[in-house]
Amino acid sequence: MAEEAVEEAKELGDGEVRKPGQKFVTPSPGFSDRVFYESLLAQRPDSHMAQEWCVQYGVLSVERAEELLVQINRRKGKGGGGGGGSRKSPSKPAAKAAKKRKVEDDTSVVAETGLGVSSGVEGVGSVGV
Repeated sequence: MAEEAVEEAKELGDGEVRKPGQKFVTPSPGFSDRVFYESLLAQRPDSHMAQEWCVQYGVLSVERAEELLVQINRRKGKGGGGGGGSRKSPSKPAAKAAKKRKVEDDTSVVAETGLGVSSGVEGVGSVGV
């Protein structure tokens, strides 16, 4: 049985050279993830996923990495211009309040219709006893 070698994403140490935006050690040229993302970037230069992977793993030239890092940061709203990533989701208390309102709305429907709320267990499995 052949064992597969799994390469972990190792953080760069202090003494290692980093390219712009690089977070992880650069994998060898034959590493399957590297082959996939480099070919994806070659085929679709606008692929956000391929851009981020190639920059974070330092597989691009310094000049190309700098260009893509500016695009990535702009896209994520981290400085560098026309951000667009400032969408905010509701805070947790607001989400809980909305959920609570929904429950109150369900009970008001019951009050308006006169139908009772049950657990749904009554009558299940009974054959007319």
